[in-house]
Amino acid sequence: MMTLRKMMSLLALPLLLGACGGEKKKGMGADEMIAVSTQNNQPGDNTLYGLACDGCTDSIIVMLPYEADRLDTFDIINANMHRQVFGKPKIGDRLAVIVNPEDSGEALMVVDLDVLKGSWCYKQMPKLRDISTMPKRLQRRIVSEMTDSERTALLIPREVGYQIRRENTVRTLGDDHIAKTSDDQSMVEYPRVKRYNEWAFFNGRLVLKGQLSILVDSTAMQQHEETVADTAELILLQDDSLVIRMKDGDKNFYRKR
Repeated sequence: MMTLRKMMSLLALPLLLGACGGEKKKGMGADEMIAVSTQNNQPGDNTLYGLACDGCTDSIIVMLPYEADRLDTFDIINANMHRQVFGKPKIGDRLAVIVNPEDSGEALMVVDLDVLKGSWCYKQMPKLRDISTMPKRLQRRIVSEMTDSERTALLIPREVGYQIRRENTVRTLGDDHIAKTSDDQSMVEYPRVKRYNEWAFFNGRLVLKGQLSILVDSTAMQQHEETVADTAELILLQDDSLVIRMKDGDKNFYRKR
């Protein structure tokens, strides 16, 4: 049964969206508006989610929180100074806000989730297959002694990455699950790209989830799927650039148009 607060929020939503610049997100239908207005946080997630409204500047954020009946305004001067404002919010963009627990009028972090959406890629370099078991110093010597034409012909970068979708799904780009004969016979091999199929935002961190195939019986070639989850810290988010910090280091992406 819908609570009184939720019913009042739905009734007030059109008026509040009007206060957010008099327009709704392009392509957002009535069903989607209701869906975002009744969205619940995952257990343990203290992030405040909502829509950016008219009045956002470099010093304040004006937003309509989901399941709320009024606009909230947050000071983001310190967040900007500490580079904790990711993306430049526009009217109607979905926001994730970490509110200062000691000052409800200040946001410690702001993330524009609509800027986070899209295809993010990077260039992946291969390594020589036949010398991959040799010491790194010897590998570098062999590569340095190759002619420019040989090196150019073999060490071709491959574009890989992830498509982050609005419905919290992820699609891996540029990596084929199935090993091809031509790849097996090549002198070079490319590192495997970790495959994710789901993303979430949780207390200021980007969480990427996927399925990992585990070989349990090499004789019978039996495998089972195991769910993996990696947590990433946002370092930079602009229209064309994304940098995240994971346990194995920083990863730099560019937006694929």
